[in-house]
Amino acid sequence: MSISRERPPFVADERTQLVGWLDTQRAIVQWKCEGLSEQDAYRSVLPTSPLMTVAGLLSHMRWTEHCWFEVLFLGRPKESNPQFDESVEDADMRVEGVPLARLLDDYERQCRISNEIVAAHSLDDVGKHPDFRSASASLRWMLIHMVEETARHAGHLDTIRELLDGGKGYN
Repeated sequence: MSISRERPPFVADERTQLVGWLDTQRAIVQWKCEGLSEQDAYRSVLPTSPLMTVAGLLSHMRWTEHCWFEVLFLGRPKESNPQFDESVEDADMRVEGVPLARLLDDYERQCRISNEIVAAHSLDDVGKHPDFRSASASLRWMLIHMVEETARHAGHLDTIRELLDGGKGYN
């Protein structure tokens, strides 16, 4: 990703700050994947959470972006998103055989789509999907949630990366 890991400006409009913080967390996610081998991207280091791998989290975050901005906010169909597949637990984290580079490209592309959606709408606009209560949230709420969600998983990636190869740091 070509997104900077620099924090947004101290003084800026609300949209600039919200998207800036989200982009910062997204860039940290990408940074935590740099230099990682394919084997390590899929290696489980948490015995009770075997799907919580770098690859699994990256896929989960891609589909979470899709869920909130495309499905819930825009009201687009949910069928392509594995998060809605109730027949397979954690389907969005099951990415065996998908190269890390492809997962990173898919995540970057989804983040670009999310940012385009955010740029085209008011922060006060609410979601449009009729089947989900969460769609009644404003775009502002969804952005704040995505900052929280992405930062939470960036923290997971911090821990996983340190357990894999000792890599650590914020920026």
